[in-house]
Amino acid sequence: MTTKLTLTVEQSTINRAKRYAKNNGRSLSDMVECYLEQVAKKEISSESEMPADLKKLFGAVRMPVSLNHKKEIRKILISKYMK
Repeated sequence: MTTKLTLTVEQSTINRAKRYAKNNGRSLSDMVECYLEQVAKKEISSESEMPADLKKLFGAVRMPVSLNHKKEIRKILISKYMK
């Protein structure tokens, strides 16, 4: 169910947001809704505690100190999407 929402925002901000939305084929309402959803998810996830089963996994695997996780992730993504 959608509900109408009234916001007070600087006119210049609205103008820039409308241009951005139009250039990206989206509505301003959609952008605001997606933003609010992301903020709400972050709020919920930061408040919730990690499940006990997941906590048990910490320390189960020893990784080399020299491991560059960003470099490894980049390699995986390149091999996945650049074939």
